[in-house]
Amino acid sequence: MAPLLLSTLTSSSRGQQPLLLVQSSTAQSCLPVVQYVVRQADSNPIAGSILLFCLLYAPSAFVKDTPENVRVFDWTHNVPGYAEDALDVKEEMLRTVRDAPPGPLTAVIDSVDTLLSDLGSLARTERFLSELLSAIRARPSPSRLVLHVVAPSRIIPALMHTRLSPILLHIIAHPTALILHLATAYLTMPPPLSPPEKFWSVFLPIAERHYESEKLVFGPGGEGSGGREFVVEVLVRGADGPGRRRGVERVLEGWSGIPACGSPCELSQLESLKGLWTRKVVEESGPDPTKNLSFNLNLTIEQQQSRAQVPLPYAHEGKQARTSAAPAAILYDPDSADDIDDDDPDEDLDI
Repeated sequence: MAPLLLSTLTSSSRGQQPLLLVQSSTAQSCLPVVQYVVRQADSNPIAGSILLFCLLYAPSAFVKDTPENVRVFDWTHNVPGYAEDALDVKEEMLRTVRDAPPGPLTAVIDSVDTLLSDLGSLARTERFLSELLSAIRARPSPSRLVLHVVAPSRIIPALMHTRLSPILLHIIAHPTALILHLATAYLTMPPPLSPPEKFWSVFLPIAERHYESEKLVFGPGGEGSGGREFVVEVLVRGADGPGRRRGVERVLEGWSGIPACGSPCELSQLESLKGLWTRKVVEESGPDPTKNLSFNLNLTIEQQQSRAQVPLPYAHEGKQARTSAAPAAILYDPDSADDIDDDDPDEDLDI
């Protein structure tokens, strides 16, 4: 079965999510996913034209040689208030989308945090993205708006709200060190090695505390960022083609950076996490303590039945047993050293 991320990124059906939110963090970049989206849209003959708006990273971080159907806008040097010929990013981006050639359109914005800084208002940025998404939705399928954001960011809740889009594909990158930490410190394996309900109840609160991942990656013993593989949390909200019911679906998958920018894969295919699956097999099989012994410790069925019929000894067998109707009693067997005297020790007192 193909990974959910692969099926949603390459889908060209009318159920495709028009809004794709790609979330990076300090501990793990999600830029390879954005590269993959641009590459897939370029290789898809029905994807139409692609608009790449670069506000944070240089265009070389997404495309090497600019394809014919990809238009790149390098606005990394456009800083309102500092550049003399600064552009009005909001108006220029809307005009570019509306004037794009007829047909499907994929617009990629990197990053929304920089866009928020340029516009200077959270409400203004939200209204602009809603207007931009409406212009893209008016185009034939498979048109899509791809937003790259770096967490923690105060605009993420607004991007995930249903008032912007009830249908959403949210991709969050996590370092593999976080999964290994949960398996070691919390004894919680990723699904299907553990029940999904148990895993998500532990994973989500820790993943939302971004300093936890930063400490695992950059702290003592951390390997640093820039790994060629990482873990992808995929959240699909709304309908996704025929046969899929409306709702929220959340899965955890892998991203392998070999070759080029990489591609989605199963979590068990990541080299750094294969030890979890090996450990699970060993735990399920377990070592056999009776193996390679010179004598047999196992019992036959007849021996087990005979052992079950042996009566257990009781210290007070034959005495009155305690029942619900009988009063409670203490049964005591005196020891040889006990000094038990039935006489009254106070009989010589004149009371």
